[in-house]
Amino acid sequence: MTGIGVEAGAQAARSRALAVLRIRSRALAVALLPAAVAVVLLAGGSTGHLVGGVWDAARLVMSVFGVLVLLAAGAIALVVARARPAVSPTVAIAEEAAPDLYRMVRDLADRLDVPAPSAIALTPDCDSWLEDRTHPAHGPPPQEGRDDEIAGAGGSHRRVPAAPVLVIGSPFLWWMRVGELRAVLAPVVAGTGPSAHPDIAAARRFVRGLDAAVAVGSTPGRCPLTRVLCAGVASAARLMLRGCREHAALMERGVAAAAAERAQAVDYGLRIVAQEQVGLAYAGWDRLLTRVALPAWRMGRWPSRLDAGVVAALTELSRRDRLAEGFASRLGERPACDLLEEPGTIDEAASLLAARLFHGGPAENGPDWAPVDWQEYPEEVVDRKWRLDAARLHRVLDAQGVTRTPGTTAPDSHAPTLARVLTHLSASHHAAPEPPATRQTGPALDASPSAPAPSNTPAAADGETAPQGPPAPDDESVRAGAGTRTAVEGEAETLAAALTAELAREEATTSHPRSAPETTPWDDTALPLFPLQPPRTARELLTDHVTAMVCCAAIDTAGATPGLDWLDGPSLLINGERAADLTPRVLSLVEDGDPAPLRAWLVKSGIRPEKPVRLV
Repeated sequence: MTGIGVEAGAQAARSRALAVLRIRSRALAVALLPAAVAVVLLAGGSTGHLVGGVWDAARLVMSVFGVLVLLAAGAIALVVARARPAVSPTVAIAEEAAPDLYRMVRDLADRLDVPAPSAIALTPDCDSWLEDRTHPAHGPPPQEGRDDEIAGAGGSHRRVPAAPVLVIGSPFLWWMRVGELRAVLAPVVAGTGPSAHPDIAAARRFVRGLDAAVAVGSTPGRCPLTRVLCAGVASAARLMLRGCREHAALMERGVAAAAAERAQAVDYGLRIVAQEQVGLAYAGWDRLLTRVALPAWRMGRWPSRLDAGVVAALTELSRRDRLAEGFASRLGERPACDLLEEPGTIDEAASLLAARLFHGGPAENGPDWAPVDWQEYPEEVVDRKWRLDAARLHRVLDAQGVTRTPGTTAPDSHAPTLARVLTHLSASHHAAPEPPATRQTGPALDASPSAPAPSNTPAAADGETAPQGPPAPDDESVRAGAGTRTAVEGEAETLAAALTAELAREEATTSHPRSAPETTPWDDTALPLFPLQPPRTARELLTDHVTAMVCCAAIDTAGATPGLDWLDGPSLLINGERAADLTPRVLSLVEDGDPAPLRAWLVKSGIRPEKPVRLV
C-alpha cells in the first residue's frame, strides 16, 4: 500500500506540475502570436499574395506591435528568471560544524531511497521544511562531484537539479532526542524525491520566479519610469500567478502526500511519540519567547541561549504538570544537540536571529544590544527593567506636577516612593466628585457624603452610602457613583497616556538600526517579520509600571530579590517564594482606584511604601 500511495501522490504532483508548465507555455504562445502574424503577413507580401494598401498597413502595424510584444515578453522573462526568490532567514550549518547530523540525514535519505539534502540550516522556530536555494543569488553552486550523490544519478554525468536545503527548527535539536529528531525529519527528507523530478523542479522555479517578479514591482525607491515598467511586469506576473495558484497548491499537496507515504516505513512507532514532543516544544518555545525573551529584547538585551532555555522551560513544565511526568525520563537519552560540534555557538546564532525576526533587533552586538546569560538575567534584565519602569513612572508624575508624598522629611521629601503612586491613583477613589449644578437636588446629595462606605466594599466603589437595607438607589446616587468611577478612570487614563507618550519618545531616540549585511538573502526592511504580540495598551503599560514600582520597593525595603520563572518570565521572590498574588492587587488599584488590597499585601509582605527606592 505504501508503494501505491507514493506512486499516486507523485503522479498527482507531476500532473499538476505539467499544468503549471502549460500555463507558462500558453503565456509564451500569447507573446509570440503577434510576431507570428507579422511573419505571415510579411511572407504573404513577399510572395505576391497579400498585396494592396490595406495589407501594407496591416504588415506595418503587426510588425511594430509584434516587436513591442516581444520586447515586453523578453523583459518579463528576464525579470522572472533573474529576480531573486525569497529565502527564509536561517543559520547555515556547515558539515564541519555538524558531521554527525549530516551523517544521520544522509543515512535517513538512504533508508528512504531519496536524494540527500544539499545542506542543512536552522530556523528559530518549531518547524522543519525543504527549501530550494538553487538560484545563483542564493549562494555558490554545489561542489563538483556532489551532483551524483545529491540527486542520486548513480554515476551519470547528466546535469540534474540540486537537492533542496533541509531547514530544521532549532528548538527541536535541544529538546528532542536523536531518535525522535530522525523520526520527525523522515517525512521532510522524503520530499527530496519528488523535488528531483524535472517537471516538478521546473514548475517550482517558474512559480518562485513569478513571486519574485511581483516583489520586484513593489520595491520602493525607483525613478518614475522604472517604477511604471516594474509595475507592468508585476501585473503580468500576478496574472500568471492567479492562473497557476491552484495547480501549484495541489502539486505541493501531492509532493507532501508522497513524502508522508514513503516515510511510513521509517520509525513509524517512534514518530507518534515524536509528534507529541513537537507540540510540547512549540508550547515551550512560544512561552519562552513571549514571557522571557520579549522583556529582555525591549530593554536592548537578547538572551544568548534561547534553545537551552526551552529545555529548562519544558523541564519545569514537566515538574509542575502531572500530565507531563513521563517527559522528564527522556532527559537521560542523548539529546539531538549532541550532533553539533559547538552547540553553544549555534544556539547563540539562532538566538540572535530569533531576536531579529520576532523583535526587529540589529544583526550585531552593540552598546544598546548586548547578549545576556541566563545566570545574569535576574539582575541584568529583571531588576533593571523594574527600575527603568519605576523611574519613567516618576518622571511622568513630575511632569504632571504631582507632589511628593506628604509628611516626609528631608532628605526623603524628594525621593521616589511607592506611597506617592498609591496616593495619586487612589485620591479620586476616596473623594467623590462634585456633581453638576443641574443635579443639586439636595436630599440625596446631602446624605451620600455623610456616611461613606469603606473603600474596599462594592458600595464604596460605586459612590453609594454604607448599606442599611435593601432599598434601591435613586437616580442621583447612581449618577454620583458613575461620576466617581469616571474620575478614577480619568486619573488612570491621563497617567497611562503620558506613560505611552514617554515610552514612544524613548523608543524613537534609541531605536536599533535595522541594516543587514549585503549577503542577507531576505528583506529586513519590515522587521520584525513575525511580531510576537500586538503593542501594549495604555492601561497595560500603566499596570506594568506600577507593578515595577512595587517590586522595586519590595527589593529595597523588604529584602526581596528579582527572579526568573521559565514559564512566566520576570518574577518577584519574597523569602525565596514567588509572589504570584501581586497582579490582581495592582489591577484593583489601576482599574478601580482601590488601594486596600495592595496595601494589605504590602503590610503582609513587610514592604514599606513610604521608604525611598533606588531608580536607574
